[in-house]
Amino acid sequence: MPRSAAPETAATPADIVIPDCCNIGVVLRTLIGVNAAAFVAVLVRAGGWKSAVFEFVEASVVVEMACLWSLFILCGLRQVAQRRSGGKDAPAWAQRAVTVLVPAAVTGLVVHLFSLGSGVAGEVEKGIVVGGAAGILFQHYFELRKRAFSPALVEARLQALQARIRPHFLFNSLNAALSLVRTEPRQAENTLEDLADLFRVLMSDPRSMTSLDNEIRLCRQYLSIEKVRLGERMQVSWDMAGVDDEVLRRAQVPVLLLQPLIENAVHYGVEPALAPVPVRIVVARSLDKIEITVTNPFHTNAPGGPGNHMALENIRERLKLLYDVEAQLTTAVAGDVFEARLRFPYVKGAA
Repeated sequence: MPRSAAPETAATPADIVIPDCCNIGVVLRTLIGVNAAAFVAVLVRAGGWKSAVFEFVEASVVVEMACLWSLFILCGLRQVAQRRSGGKDAPAWAQRAVTVLVPAAVTGLVVHLFSLGSGVAGEVEKGIVVGGAAGILFQHYFELRKRAFSPALVEARLQALQARIRPHFLFNSLNAALSLVRTEPRQAENTLEDLADLFRVLMSDPRSMTSLDNEIRLCRQYLSIEKVRLGERMQVSWDMAGVDDEVLRRAQVPVLLLQPLIENAVHYGVEPALAPVPVRIVVARSLDKIEITVTNPFHTNAPGGPGNHMALENIRERLKLLYDVEAQLTTAVAGDVFEARLRFPYVKGAA
């Protein structure tokens, strides 16, 4: 059986202080903050709820357009800064200046376009000042937030989460391999080799990234180990029609993102069963997202029920730390079938 390739490490540059305006979480927080501040300002000036609502609705077109275009431009500038030696060619003060000048210029331009022919004096200057002030505030907020979620703290949390990935199958697999040593030595050797790969990945940097192809290969190795222990009770099917080979090679995923989800399906869907049961894994791409669905039988009276939720919450917390709101893990029970659906951004690595 081919050995899995080593994970590819990808760390976020520490010198970038331009907010990650390509991230949906940053976009949502910015839009909510800007609109809340705009409504409060309108409410104070209007002096009443009814008039404030009407005035805010009229102003919202300018607010949204200025905010979204500023975020779009800053997203592009951040990507440029990341490509230039991790942002080291752009000093922090210059990046901070950009996050002030871009919203100021965009807001001034949008206000100018909407005030043409209105004869309103001073509105453009006011828009420039407001846009620049908003840029200062939000850049400072996101920089402080980044420090609060510093790489050291995130790594420590990820290491704690990875350490909680249930290691009991390692001991079960060792026992299964030992039972094969005399009767089927070649299969025992393959099992131990797969187990060594799993050990190596478990000990890797929790922030390491690998290709989707490598993660799936690791999952297949894990399933081959469990097949020794569970035999014909475990019937696994893979549906890869929704992705091509290029996507599998280039899509970057955190190491051990999918494997614990499949292990959860085996532990709670296959182990309690007395007859052969199916585990189905569907991998697909939807626009800029990778979607993986794992379904397995649902046993109402299976032992260790609360552990099921613990494993899934572990994965959700890792997704939150790594992707903010851009990734989700949803679960559902339909009759006697349990479904876990994992969605995360399609981040391309080297071909």
